[in-house]
Amino acid sequence: MSNNNPLDKLIVVGDRVLIKPKTSSQKTKGGLYLPPGYKEKEDIQTGYVVKCGPGYPIPLPSDEHDEPWKKGDEKIQYVPLQAQEGDLAIFLQKGAIEIVYLDEKYYIVSQHSILLLERDESLFQ
Repeated sequence: MSNNNPLDKLIVVGDRVLIKPKTSSQKTKGGLYLPPGYKEKEDIQTGYVVKCGPGYPIPLPSDEHDEPWKKGDEKIQYVPLQAQEGDLAIFLQKGAIEIVYLDEKYYIVSQHSILLLERDESLFQ
């Protein structure tokens, strides 16, 4: 684990994704300036996926631990999330939790609140 990036200290849990909101212009296409906070009140928000949780846990079969002598040290398995780091996400803001970490604004969003992902494969090569 690299200590160069302070976000490496954060562990995203379950089906959640950490998203850095995309900075938007405070001016409309027609040249009107928008009041502060206008975009924050929109129902839909856009941002970049910074970190992803492991996904949805898969329950262990019930017969695995029916005997007390069996070891229970199997690792939990997960169904992975569709979101990947670097994706542009469009999500419902009402399903997001806003946090501030090191003076930067982020959203913690469950995968079911993400409406659309845009992935640029060239970023991963």
